[in-house]
Amino acid sequence: MPRISAATVAEHHAQQRLALVRAARELLEGGDAEAVTFAAVARATGLARNSVYKYFPGRPELFAAVVEDALPRWTDAIEAGMAAARTPRERIAAYVSAQLELVRTGEHRIARALAGVRDAKLVRESAGRVHGALLTPLTEALTELGEEDPRRTAVLLQGIVNAATTAIEAGDDCAAVSERAVRMAVRAVTGEP
Repeated sequence: MPRISAATVAEHHAQQRLALVRAARELLEGGDAEAVTFAAVARATGLARNSVYKYFPGRPELFAAVVEDALPRWTDAIEAGMAAARTPRERIAAYVSAQLELVRTGEHRIARALAGVRDAKLVRESAGRVHGALLTPLTEALTELGEEDPRRTAVLLQGIVNAATTAIEAGDDCAAVSERAVRMAVRAVTGEP
């Protein structure tokens, strides 16, 4: 009988773990973190419920893994939009537009669902890393513009994005809200209309 290598076992473990994370993510897209139980995640992946505990000791660790899994998609979308922009002003506009596009496509629903999770220190820590990573390209653009306190300004501009997100999720017209949020963000930094 052929031996199974440690690398094969590790790869299988990583694939199973990712399948569990993706199943949890799909459940979160419905907007309700309470729907994400180990039984539901196990059903979605075809594993036994007790197998989920081999990968995650509890829901907070699973939720934190979902956030960490989403981070590259979010940062890649923002960085791609900003990379296509030629000027710092255009990069600020791209930053706002890219995030609101993530809201429009539903990618942000998991963040909204996770916001209501009780006892979620790990989730808050993961979300903090996500927000920090999202602010980095904006901070760099603000530095190029000569902004005296680029990190603080980036946090305040994120407030515009957050308010626009709330408006879109409440049913306001995404295109109109996005256009206005972009204008407000650019005007706040550059003074240009």
